[in-house]
Amino acid sequence: MTDLCVEVAGEPVWLLPERALFWPRGATLVTADLHWGKAATFRAAGIPIPGGTTSDDLTRLDAALERSGARRLVVLGDLFHARAGRVATLTLAALRRWRSLRSEIEILLVRGNHDRHAGDPPSDLGINCVDDPAFVPPFVLRHQPAASPAGYTLAGHVHPGVVLAGPGRQRERLPCFLFGDEVAVLPAFGSFTGLGIVEAELGDRLFVVAEDEVVAVDRGPSTLSP
Repeated sequence: MTDLCVEVAGEPVWLLPERALFWPRGATLVTADLHWGKAATFRAAGIPIPGGTTSDDLTRLDAALERSGARRLVVLGDLFHARAGRVATLTLAALRRWRSLRSEIEILLVRGNHDRHAGDPPSDLGINCVDDPAFVPPFVLRHQPAASPAGYTLAGHVHPGVVLAGPGRQRERLPCFLFGDEVAVLPAFGSFTGLGIVEAELGDRLFVVAEDEVVAVDRGPSTLSP
């Protein structure tokens, strides 16, 4: 795995190919849009979706926590996809097994739009839930991207991605981190999520997740698209 160090609001942070951000001074791993239980929600609606996405994501989350040495995990909204996924037996069993092995990690959920419909996670998972914005100076933690006079915003919600073109007309859609002057948008951590294609504005910094590394991309001046 090849991480990338950048400076944000005067703080060095590491961008991890697991699609997470590590803030060393706060010993904090920041993620967004896990959407746990999404596959179970689809199956409950009669849509045949393979299982195992939650377990795969927990393995990736474990790898990020282990490599970074983080003592706190922040989720910038949409921990669960829907109420059906929140109560799915296999999903909860996997989460409880994982939590029993990671009981030392403090977990903070900044509620997102899906969390309002799904409800807070079961209390035995030991997850502290707050409405946004949450303040951890110099950062403002939100689900939906919005600038704040109180600090630099870390957000999710958009599931940012880019389309890169190569020789021979190859085109690849990749998740990315997008850093503006006042707001950063993290890629969706969940593996069963789509991409919202974005383009960097003048002065923005964009970093793609390409398999096991994070790479800076020079996109040039353009406009941010939804």
